[in-house]
Amino acid sequence: MQLTLSIPALLFPAISLTMLAYNARYLAIAALIRQLHKQFEESSSSPLKRQIHQLRKRLGIIKNMQASAIVSFLLSAVTMFLIYVEQEILANIIFGISLVFLMVSLLLSLIEVQLSTKALSIQLNNMEK
Repeated sequence: MQLTLSIPALLFPAISLTMLAYNARYLAIAALIRQLHKQFEESSSSPLKRQIHQLRKRLGIIKNMQASAIVSFLLSAVTMFLIYVEQEILANIIFGISLVFLMVSLLLSLIEVQLSTKALSIQLNNMEK
């Protein structure tokens, strides 16, 4: 397959939108952590401790999601530069690596959504008591 400048350029808006969504998730979790911190200072209940544990995991995953997306974005730019300087073989390799990082980022996003659902379940169980 002949790799042209337009192919890696297609990833730019996709990765940018993905990173925007990841940042929104991060900001939502940060706000939730601040809210839980106030509740935790008032009463350090077991459900709060479990939620805090889940949030810590989710923050780590979001950090890795963002890092993977950034590496993918950077490698896409490197691919475009390599195409520009007519290094097609290296450009193909770097572009493939870029796609792998994008897939890793998306898989981490799936895992984070699963943890988010589990955290909501903890909160719902607490409300049912």
